[in-house]
Amino acid sequence: MTDVPEEENVTLDLLKQKMAEFAKEREWDKFHSPRNLLLALVGEVGELSEIFQWKGEVPKGLPDWKEEEKLHLGEELSDVLLYLVRLSDICGIDLGKAALRKVQLNATKYPLTLCKTTTTDHQTDSSSD
Repeated sequence: MTDVPEEENVTLDLLKQKMAEFAKEREWDKFHSPRNLLLALVGEVGELSEIFQWKGEVPKGLPDWKEEEKLHLGEELSDVLLYLVRLSDICGIDLGKAALRKVQLNATKYPLTLCKTTTTDHQTDSSSD
């Protein structure tokens, strides 16, 4: 289960399948109610938050982070993703389709004309501070 060939394309469906197999092999399905999975997800988000808790703002790409810090971050991000995928599967939600629908809804809610500013607009805004 842990060996994923480099060339394998990791999809939400693959993760869903792997998580379902993982739970079934361990007879954990009886514990994987929506409520329990949500609470586990929230716990993992808390662990993820702890990584950033005292760091302040960090630049994209985390250039000043040690490799073991990035590895730990990857593990916690993965925990969040895996619980989210499992929760969506147990609830019968196609997470990929739901996410694409949400992107479309957000595009309608936040049209480019309301979100983009020109360099001139930005300079005008900052000079009035």
